[in-house]
Amino acid sequence: MKFLRLSQLVSKAWLGSAWLLAGFCCFCGSSQAEEAPKILPLMSVPPKALRAEKQALVALPNYDEVTATRLQIFLDNNDFGPGKIDGEMGEFFRKALLAYKRAHLMPLHGTVDQWLLDQVPEPFTNYTIPPEAENFVGPTASKPSEQAKLKALKYGSLLEFVAERFHSAEDYLRKLNRPMNLDELKPGDTVRVPNVLPFKIEDLHEGFVPPNPAFANRIVYVDTTERFLLIYENNQLVAEFPITPGSTKLPAPIGVWKINGIAVLPVFRHDEGILNYGIKSDTAFILPAGPNNPVGILWMALSKPHVGIHGTNQPETIGRAASHGCIRTANWDAARVKELVTVGNIVSIF
Repeated sequence: MKFLRLSQLVSKAWLGSAWLLAGFCCFCGSSQAEEAPKILPLMSVPPKALRAEKQALVALPNYDEVTATRLQIFLDNNDFGPGKIDGEMGEFFRKALLAYKRAHLMPLHGTVDQWLLDQVPEPFTNYTIPPEAENFVGPTASKPSEQAKLKALKYGSLLEFVAERFHSAEDYLRKLNRPMNLDELKPGDTVRVPNVLPFKIEDLHEGFVPPNPAFANRIVYVDTTERFLLIYENNQLVAEFPITPGSTKLPAPIGVWKINGIAVLPVFRHDEGILNYGIKSDTAFILPAGPNNPVGILWMALSKPHVGIHGTNQPETIGRAASHGCIRTANWDAARVKELVTVGNIVSIF
């Protein structure tokens, strides 16, 4: 993977709040990406029969750490994101488990789900850090003015690289690898990690995701209360991922929109006017691509100006910290969302 440089932007297109690759102007001229009205003739929430009934409380077992990890891995591998893998009975893990059961018409009981556990016989595996991992680690900065001076917004450490690769909390990796000092990782070191399907940043390439006609009938729902992004096809829930939906100051825009475009490894225009007030200003910083870009590895522009679904440089804050009006996911989830939807899909935020 190579990171996008400003010198490569021969011509630019403005999409939401990110500067993206040339070529989108022609792309958005296609029938799938034409301008959509603000209100579309569609239900604003998922089909009632497939939604979690808030009145129905389900008591889950108090799983031990290894069992919880196995279930988290199962859910993650099946596109029902439990949040970061940490072996704990957290909010997103519980919600994802119940959502998977409802979607697959499984009984909502409080017993251990042995069939699910059987799909993950080995919860942990060993990962040897390859030499090329260092290509994705580099200097970092916290201020936009400093970030704009970097060639790419890479991982700050090999620990961060490994944690995101295996959808994990850094503290959980430290716990799994005691007494090893993960702050001093180097290529050739072997680390114990959750046995989840890895997020391979080296497989990402900057550019636009072409339309996928097979997903043309899918609908994306953004539940701002439960903080989940849900993907439906023919009234069937096929995937669910935890999100941060806007903030108190700039909440995610309630309504029905469309996906106008999907860009991988975008360059981001940091504009305080847009971020704080939703109004473009004359002062901005152009931030290079990379996993530590504020919008992470993905920008999915909606028909609502300056609003999109995107990744993040702080996966530990998903569902907790505020986002500036957009829908934020962990990078590993963002990478999967782009493979499950297509340009032109309806996005209903409620």
